[in-house]
Amino acid sequence: MLLLVPIGRGQRELIIGDLQTGKTSIKKLYCIYVAIGQKRSMVAQLVKRLTDADAMKYTIVVSATASDAAPLQDNGTHALIIYDDLSKQAVAYRQMSLLLCRPPGREAYPGDVFYLHSRLLERAAKMNDSFGGGSLTALPVIEMQAGDVSAYVPTNVISITDGQIFLETELFYKGICPAINVGLSVSRVGSAAQTRAMKQVAGTMKLELAQYREVAAFAQFSSDLDAATQQLLSRGVRLTELRKQGQYSPMAFEEQVAVIYAGVRGYLDKLEPSKITKFEHAFLAHVFSQHQALLGNIRTDGKISEQSDAKLKEIVTNFLAGFEA
Repeated sequence: MLLLVPIGRGQRELIIGDLQTGKTSIKKLYCIYVAIGQKRSMVAQLVKRLTDADAMKYTIVVSATASDAAPLQDNGTHALIIYDDLSKQAVAYRQMSLLLCRPPGREAYPGDVFYLHSRLLERAAKMNDSFGGGSLTALPVIEMQAGDVSAYVPTNVISITDGQIFLETELFYKGICPAINVGLSVSRVGSAAQTRAMKQVAGTMKLELAQYREVAAFAQFSSDLDAATQQLLSRGVRLTELRKQGQYSPMAFEEQVAVIYAGVRGYLDKLEPSKITKFEHAFLAHVFSQHQALLGNIRTDGKISEQSDAKLKEIVTNFLAGFEA
């Protein structure tokens, strides 16, 4: 996800999508998960997942207030708070306002519903060193109706946040998870929130994926395509396969860099798309077992040096030769 839509500490990034598109499945970072209008069974299932992954040591799950995150931010700690979801909060506030006979506005929401969300989300910030250097990162979740991003609550929250991660139903049903619509997803912080290593390997990936999706829609109506278009389609299919990720299967930063390197540098262009996932798992296992030092260097330096670049190229080339044999 982060290679397409970077999220920096203190940023507010909206997660938006239709019902059941993977909005809730988004190393050590203190996390506060706020369940708004969620079923107890869903919250219990999530807590079990976190417990099984040994993540409850640094995770707080609440169902009412979001004030637990503020002390962490003020004490120089980096905290993440997830509002899942603000749509249900807005509906509850609308019902309460109508019962109190307050004047309704657009979609029957009261006029101060914007303030309701902004006073929550504006607390997210990255403090400078004189204030402790802590941060509070907010990930509000909005549920859309039939992909309508122009509804009142989604447009309100989009205007408050620093960008949005748009999850699309069509991509979800195609098995492309996380189902991020590259064209509609954006981070206003951009590459400033990425490490240098991620910039080096993923700098053009989002543009290539956006161009691929645009061209793919027209390519199905034409059989006569020039070489450049065919190359764009071929690369796009493989990058799409490469960015697929299993549910509750986070990847370390250095793992992402190693895998994306193979895709964006063209080493996978001749590999069958159906074999991309198998290659990814086998390649990571190989790197973990044989080249831990390289991963450590990327993690420590935060960049791909000339030596690391040459080593990665050698590793990918040699592994592909044996993988395709």
